Amino acid sequence: MLVGSPTSDKNKKRTEVHADVMKIIILGAGQVGGTLAENLVGENNDITIVDKNPERLRELQDKYDLRVVQGYASHPSTLLEAGAQDADMLVAVTNSDETNMIACQVAFTLYNTPNRVARIRSPEYLAAKEQLFQTDACPVDHLIAPEELVTRYIHRLIEYPGALQVVNFADNKVGLVAVKAYYGGPLVGNALSALREHMPHVDTRVAAIFRRDRPIRPQGTTIIEADDEVFFVAASNHIRSVMSELQRLEKPYKRIMIVGGGNIGAGLARSLNVHTA
Repeated sequence: MLVGSPTSDKNKKRTEVHADVMKIIILGAGQVGGTLAENLVGENNDITIVDKNPERLRELQDKYDLRVVQGYASHPSTLLEAGAQDADMLVAVTNSDETNMIACQVAFTLYNTPNRVARIRSPEYLAAKEQLFQTDACPVDHLIAPEELVTRYIHRLIEYPGALQVVNFADNKVGLVAVKAYYGGPLVGNALSALREHMPHVDTRVAAIFRRDRPIRPQGTTIIEADDEVFFVAASNHIRSVMSELQRLEKPYKRIMIVGGGNIGAGLARSLNVHTA
C-alpha cells in the first residue's frame, strides 16, 4: 500500500531522473533508516522507504523528496511495490534481524536485486556470518552490525588508554590513532620533525592535527602544542610508543566494570575474556 503520493513538483522531478541515478530501497523508517534517507536523498539518488508505520512515512515524505510504501518489509508484494525488480540496492535496517535477512533473500530470489545490505544485531548470527551470509545461503552482500562496531571501538580504547580514537586496518596490523597532546610528552613544544629523531626505528606518519577545533597542516616545522589533537598512523605494536611522545602513558586498565549486559556489554566482556558470574 502506497502511503500518500509525492507532490506534483516531486513527480515532475522524478520524470526528469537521469539513467545514472541509483535506485535505493530502504526497509525500515526508524532512526537508522531515516538518517540514511536524509543523507542519500540529496545525492542524486531515487529513494523509496518501506515501513509499517504510516505516520513515520508521512513525516519522512513531507521532509524529503522520496517515495514511501507501507507494508511488511519482507513480503514479496511489498518489495514489488517498492520497485525491487529494478532497484540497484536494497538496504534492510528494520528492528528485526530475521526480517532483514528474509527481505534480502526474497529480493535476490524473486527480483534479482543486485546489491543487498542488512543490519544484523544478534551475536548468534554474527558468530556464523562467514557461513550464513553468502549467495548460496542468505544472500547479504554487506552487513551493518552496530553493536559489534561499538564493542570493537570500546575494546580498542581499553587497549590504548588515553587514546581518543583508534581505527585498525590491514587485519589489525596498522592503526590510525587520535591522541590529545599534554605537557609531559617529549614532543610537546618541539617540531614534528623531532619525532623521527626521538624514534628512529619507528615508522609513523602524522596525518592531521586539530588545534582549538581547527585543522592545521602537519609539516616537519609544525610545533606540537599542549591540547593539540594529533592523528597518526603506525604499526599496531608501535602505537603506545608513539603515544608516549605526546602524553604520559596511562597504566593499562586491569579492573573494568561493565554496566549493562546487552549485546554490547556481553560482547565486550567476551572480547576482554572477562568471565561474568
